[in-house]
Amino acid sequence: MTRTPASLVRAEPGAPYEITFDGRSVRALPGQTVAAALWAAGILSWRTTRVNGAARGVFCGIGACYDCLATVNGRPNQRACLVPARPGDAITTQEGTGHDDLAV
Repeated sequence: MTRTPASLVRAEPGAPYEITFDGRSVRALPGQTVAAALWAAGILSWRTTRVNGAARGVFCGIGACYDCLATVNGRPNQRACLVPARPGDAITTQEGTGHDDLAV
């Protein structure tokens, strides 16, 4: 028997829905954050640092460290560990500050 976090608390989430990550379809469950949905899909990194381009994903998981910043529906710098996933959300990898297109 496979135990999942949902089974441990006897949760019965509603029907899954689709979001996308860099154009790839990802399944999300009601109540999941963007980070939880990406993790469940095996995606561990969705940001690169502005100095070295190092990969980043969730570190603290409570919105304190900013490692999980992502671009959600075209809005950069969204903390994926706090943002609820919604049907049809388009998540894209954030490079650097997320505002590189504004650099002069």
